[in-house]
Amino acid sequence: MPRVTPLASLVAALLLAAACAGPPASTPPGPAAAPSPAGSSAGDAMSGIDVVFLSTMIGHSERTLQIVRLAGSRLRDNSLRTLAAAIEATEADELAEMRGWLPTAGPGAGTAGHDHAGHGDDDALDRLRAATDADVDRVLREVLADHQRAAADLARAQVGVGRDERVRDLARRIERSRTAEVELLQGYAAQISSAPAGPRSS
Repeated sequence: MPRVTPLASLVAALLLAAACAGPPASTPPGPAAAPSPAGSSAGDAMSGIDVVFLSTMIGHSERTLQIVRLAGSRLRDNSLRTLAAAIEATEADELAEMRGWLPTAGPGAGTAGHDHAGHGDDDALDRLRAATDADVDRVLREVLADHQRAAADLARAQVGVGRDERVRDLARRIERSRTAEVELLQGYAAQISSAPAGPRSS
């Protein structure tokens, strides 16, 4: 029987919450609503589903930064080092964006915490710490590919059920970027596994 991870349960909860909420209520005909004032935040139309997604992605991205920063100085492959630096920059920017949105979503949303244990990758940092210098590139590719694949799955679910369009747009960007990152990480692994072995010493 397949193991259900906490993140998979969260995706299922998002879908169930959307089904229970039903479609947005229709607005009776009338004058067009006034445009939102300049500087209005994503929280102006944010639903509970959007808050759950943002809270979860904040915790997930915080863990991503821990992973890449722990391994970054030890990486040997230049391409992998460049990718790790790009991931760190991208997710740091996204974190600032999400942290700016969440406090506007309603009472208590700004302080909503998230347990990193919910991502199902609690041993990722331990694996990286225990990896030898010769093995750290491989370990990072493995743990980061799993971690980013989970983020893409969560973002894909949010695109389908989210209510706030700015949060859904962020989810689309996350889904695309994490999927591309997983492909790159797996591509690096394939290149290494198919590389010809060096000459053996006699």
